[in-house]
Amino acid sequence: MSHQPLAIGHDDVAAAAARLQGHAHRTPVLTSSTLDALTGAHVFLKCENLQRMGAFKFRGACNALLQFTPAQRQAGVIAYSSGNHAQAIALSARLLGMPSVIVMPQDSPAAKLAATRGYQQGQSASEVLLYDRYSEDREAIGQRIARERGMTLIPPYDHPHVMAGQGTAALELLEQTAAGGPLDLLLVCVGGGGLISGCAVVAHHLNPGIRVIGVEPEAGNDTQQSLALGRIVHIDTPRTIADGAQTQHSGVLTFPVIQRLVERIVTVSDAQLVQAMRFAAERMKQVVEPTGGLGLAALLAGVVQAPGQRVGVIISGGNVDITRYAALLADGVA
Repeated sequence: MSHQPLAIGHDDVAAAAARLQGHAHRTPVLTSSTLDALTGAHVFLKCENLQRMGAFKFRGACNALLQFTPAQRQAGVIAYSSGNHAQAIALSARLLGMPSVIVMPQDSPAAKLAATRGYQQGQSASEVLLYDRYSEDREAIGQRIARERGMTLIPPYDHPHVMAGQGTAALELLEQTAAGGPLDLLLVCVGGGGLISGCAVVAHHLNPGIRVIGVEPEAGNDTQQSLALGRIVHIDTPRTIADGAQTQHSGVLTFPVIQRLVERIVTVSDAQLVQAMRFAAERMKQVVEPTGGLGLAALLAGVVQAPGQRVGVIISGGNVDITRYAALLADGVA
């Protein structure tokens, strides 16, 4: 395996953490004796569903925008996203006084569309542009608008500033759980790999013995396939309730980090995601979106077993249309 330098190192995550102070929330870590009894592990849930705009994405977006030059700030930022990165960029841009254009799928959850537009209110030259995720290329749209308007494109995961910002979630989790000893295992959801790459870098630096396992939806296991083949695999847009993990491929920057620092990728079904969402609601009093529950679902379903071990789980977000959420929990199936 090649040992080319990775896109980010621990110093980048530490710098991001310092930069984000006063901007991002230091989210709580929750435990549940019921969860420990069910899994046989000591489980620590890092609740990024309680982050600003409801997901970890705020960390990476804000870290990236805080590093813009004055000229970049004036021209503004463009991003494409299924929802959480969109909201994160829109909110960060508003906080920093710059315009934002967000390219979002037509079928994005209504709550995410409304929230993104809400974050842009009062910002001149800010707008949401809709596209068809099954027939149009969001990356091409984003690059075209960046050229036309002189805006800086910040992708949802394949960017070193975004990756470093996301890694601050694991940095906090390790600090918050350190008193009881090191974590044995870290479970992280995987879409394009921005979160797991940042988290894996900081986790292995602070605790070289830790195992990092990624969790994808069954229908969208592109990163699992990529690890097996040793190259980035492209898939059709997966049809899954985990809309935040409907990515078609890992990133050019994120994948080498995953190859080197992530032990393996496992998958869970949509039905298992619903069970995790229900557990979080009933036992933890937490609203977790389907993608946000990937790591928890893997533990609860026994896809990953870690008896007697200290396990950290990143709950990545809680942005779910409330009517859809209620229907999923009521039906118990996807």
